[in-house]
Amino acid sequence: MANIVQFDNVGLRYGTGAETLSDVSFSLASGSFYFLTGPSGAGKTSLLRLLYLAQRPSRGAIRLFGEDLVTMPRDRLPRLRRRIGVVFQDFRLVPHLSAFDNVALPLRLAGTDEREIAAPVEEMLAWVGLSDRASARPATLSGGEQQRVAIARAVIARPDILVADEPTGNVDPEMALRLLHLFDGLNRLGTTIVVATHDLHLIGRIPSAQMMLLDKGRLSDPTGSLRYPPLSPGPMGGMGA
Repeated sequence: MANIVQFDNVGLRYGTGAETLSDVSFSLASGSFYFLTGPSGAGKTSLLRLLYLAQRPSRGAIRLFGEDLVTMPRDRLPRLRRRIGVVFQDFRLVPHLSAFDNVALPLRLAGTDEREIAAPVEEMLAWVGLSDRASARPATLSGGEQQRVAIARAVIARPDILVADEPTGNVDPEMALRLLHLFDGLNRLGTTIVVATHDLHLIGRIPSAQMMLLDKGRLSDPTGSLRYPPLSPGPMGGMGA
């Protein structure tokens, strides 16, 4: 399986403080499913920001879809961003748009004919249990409903990579499992999935998924499957820290 993402000795620093991420090296295989976990403050959201091109690294190299992101001109980044679906922890729905129009937004930005938008958007809203809320604006939706709209928007265009930051944090366990099955189905169609979560029970629901563990800005791989390059033993039960 070809690698769709590669990080080499990546470091990320905000301002003049200590590095948030240090010497992060890994590769993600195209069409695979990954869970990113670790304690609060470990750097999970920062790593996701690098993956969905919201942030450039302070040092090191990142290749995405075979292209060097560090040297790429900024005007070429939007083309790559359209191939990445993102579920933000704070949802980031467009407040003046209905649930339907929020979900339809990626299709419209991609130039999809308006006549071909209604059916997939209605199907997606039905799948996340929001058919009866299609005309509602974000301010009238509960936190869990907003989360489901955000997920529907992220997957509607079948992106090459889906990056999700705590996507089940505001829904009940039954809906969390349903959304995870949605991600699994998308993965089976070829999308590379990266889900940041604290829910270890959720991780066990996808037996084929690999796990990436961040601790204090450094990457560990308890399964051994992401070991690149080999990490020295660390304080976390023999895993690299």
